[in-house]
Amino acid sequence: MLTDPIADMLTRVRNAHLALHKEVSVPRSKMKESIASILKAEGYVNDFSVEDREIKITLKYVKGKAVIAGLKRISKPGRRVYVGAQDVPSVQNGLGICILSTSRGVLEGNAAKEANAGGEILCEIW
Repeated sequence: MLTDPIADMLTRVRNAHLALHKEVSVPRSKMKESIASILKAEGYVNDFSVEDREIKITLKYVKGKAVIAGLKRISKPGRRVYVGAQDVPSVQNGLGICILSTSRGVLEGNAAKEANAGGEILCEIW
């Protein structure tokens, strides 16, 4: 039983990148599928596939170096962090993204601003 499954997913991706693995698998949930699809859309991972009980994420490297330089969990089970639509933060001066859980689903920070939707900041990726 995991207390924070999203932090577990981010840690697995971080560790797989550090070990230069080609792919990593994480237990399946709708929230994690949404995060994986955002990572693919923003170009941080090559691909992901949803199997019966797990998500396989194919990691992306450029010249032997990981595309994802850092991952940080912002809102934790003990301390939730919420922002309004106008207060969505810029990550690494625009070089990274933040992922929010909004009333319109899981969105990337800029998409949330455009949709005028605030919510819980799940994580930052750069």
